[in-house]
Amino acid sequence: MAKAKQDNATPAANPATEEETLQFEAALEELEALVAQMESGNLSLDDSLKAFERGIALTRQCSKALSEAELKVQALRDDGELVDLDAEEFDDT
Repeated sequence: MAKAKQDNATPAANPATEEETLQFEAALEELEALVAQMESGNLSLDDSLKAFERGIALTRQCSKALSEAELKVQALRDDGELVDLDAEEFDDT
């Protein structure tokens, strides 16, 4: 899943949000690389199990980041101010 970088992208209003996005993208790239390795069939059983375990951890990390981003979008008030919410309050797991 290759993504083109946009040089004219609007800078993030919140530096933490930009950092979270980079962490999400790094986790997603690592997950995609793990999937490719596993699909190649060249990993040993032990390495496949380790890759699978790492993939599960990355999937959970990405899912949490997406849930938090969704909460921020939902909390956008009429005046345009973004209100941060704690995802832990809404976590069903």
